[in-house]
Amino acid sequence: MIRQRLALLREAMAQAGVAACVVPTADPHLSEYLPERWKAREWLSGFTGSVATLIVTAEVAGLWVDSRYWVQAEAELAGTGIELMKIPTGSSQLHVDWLAEHIPAGHTVAVDAQVLGLAAARALRTALNARQVSLRTDLDLVDQVWRERPGLPTPPVYAHVPPHAPLSRVEKLAALREAMRRQGADWHFISTLDDIAYLFNLRGADVPYNPVFVAHALIGHEQAVLFLDEAKVDAPLRDTLARDGVHTAPYAEAPARLAQLDGSLLIDPRRVTLGLLQAVPESVRRVEAVNPTTYAKSRKTEAESACLRETMAHDGAALAEFFAWFEDTLGRERLTELDIDTRITAARARRPGFVSPSFATIAGFNANGAMPHYRATPRSHAVIEGDGLLLIDSGGQYLGGTTDITRVVPVGTVSAEQRRDFTLVLKAMIAMSQARFPRGIRSPLLDAIARAPLWAEGLDYGHGTGHGVGYFLNVHEGPQVLSYHAAPEPHTAMEPGMVTSIEPGLYRPGRWGIRIENLALNQPAGSTEFGDYLRFETLTLCPIDTRCIEPGLLDRRETDWLNAYHSEVRQRVAPHLQGRALAWLTARTQPL
Repeated sequence: MIRQRLALLREAMAQAGVAACVVPTADPHLSEYLPERWKAREWLSGFTGSVATLIVTAEVAGLWVDSRYWVQAEAELAGTGIELMKIPTGSSQLHVDWLAEHIPAGHTVAVDAQVLGLAAARALRTALNARQVSLRTDLDLVDQVWRERPGLPTPPVYAHVPPHAPLSRVEKLAALREAMRRQGADWHFISTLDDIAYLFNLRGADVPYNPVFVAHALIGHEQAVLFLDEAKVDAPLRDTLARDGVHTAPYAEAPARLAQLDGSLLIDPRRVTLGLLQAVPESVRRVEAVNPTTYAKSRKTEAESACLRETMAHDGAALAEFFAWFEDTLGRERLTELDIDTRITAARARRPGFVSPSFATIAGFNANGAMPHYRATPRSHAVIEGDGLLLIDSGGQYLGGTTDITRVVPVGTVSAEQRRDFTLVLKAMIAMSQARFPRGIRSPLLDAIARAPLWAEGLDYGHGTGHGVGYFLNVHEGPQVLSYHAAPEPHTAMEPGMVTSIEPGLYRPGRWGIRIENLALNQPAGSTEFGDYLRFETLTLCPIDTRCIEPGLLDRRETDWLNAYHSEVRQRVAPHLQGRALAWLTARTQPL
């Protein structure tokens, strides 16, 4: 099947006179998770991971994949004729270097401008021009061969309302327009779906796990236009939007409206595609900066933080119910990794405000846990039996916030080496959780705090330590990121109100994987003559399994942190539980 699809693409390339076709993992909104219509890279390659770049030439097909997906990619690419190209991180540009090196001068590379970010297009064009290679962006070759390509998603758009949405869209638009004035911009164009959902207090279900909808937005100082499938907005909501100065227009009209602009336009070159910007007249002055909504939505208000704390208590209660069931069932019934997702989602669904999972649950037993983005499928999954470690990474979308948590639990007998690994990862998580840091520090610089206990033992992990998390929005959001692979740019500064995951790990390929993850909220930690400081308030409320710990490896401060954390978990989650779940919580939060 994959070989046939590649053959069709190569035929289209030959007819267009193209030497190479680049297929990024992207849509016109540069989303992380894609609607079915834009899963072109997955359709062509068979690789189901969330990040990769496919390049096809007449002779070679290669998929550039970072270390989180190497094992998965090797399995899914087997027999396709596509070569796995290993890269260190998802942001790597090694595929651009490969094109510049392998495509002869005078030849042409094609990529669809509608799914190519403006910043990425500039980097690609610069590299190819230096080798006298042409870049065509006016071709959607995949569309020519994907005969049964899905259409646009159709789920309805709905309002996110108080008390879970404390700030009105009028207030958010006013703040955005003030930011536009500071930038000297008459207009601002937004394509990123979570920015749009945040700004207009709207939600949808066009993208798996993220409550967003396909749309573009154009904001002026007197008007705002939302480009989307208008059939998804019912009449009462459309009237409410109009009263707030927001008008709707068909999704396909965005380029035509951009073509009519004059004055100055604020855009984020990393969050808008080349294809859309090509419609803007040359006379329009472009102001390039990070979308102001990126900053605004990352800094949760006090009211949002209060809702999120309540959500965390209910999420913790759901997890307690799940783990109580798991421990009662283990060894008595046949359990597989697939059962974990079913049961954990069912437990969350019984909690108030639950909407959906926030990502596909990762449940990996022993060797499967060593793949950070492993996902069990009906065709490939493990039975949970014998001895070992079960890693569960899961989360929920609630009206009052987004959750993301990873826990590792013992199955049967845990070895001394497993307890050592688990405790070292716990030390890493505690080190970051206890950190104090200057307000405004560039977030990638904090990564080493978590890695230090592992580095001291000659150990490390291939993914970042943490990512920003939305408020009933995308489980991955910026601008902050805890990863030394990321550039410490000014926009990554840590500010009060940001919610960030803390998730160090340790992976033994073919044996087991360990990751411990909590979400944490940036809080003021006082001021000194050296400036303002921040600390992390741990939000996640679920016990860390002490049966996996080697207590002698923890110092007094670390043990005190863990005991204090478990005391708070018990105090805040217990009122939402009864019976076996309450007994489980009490047992698992006893002092170490």
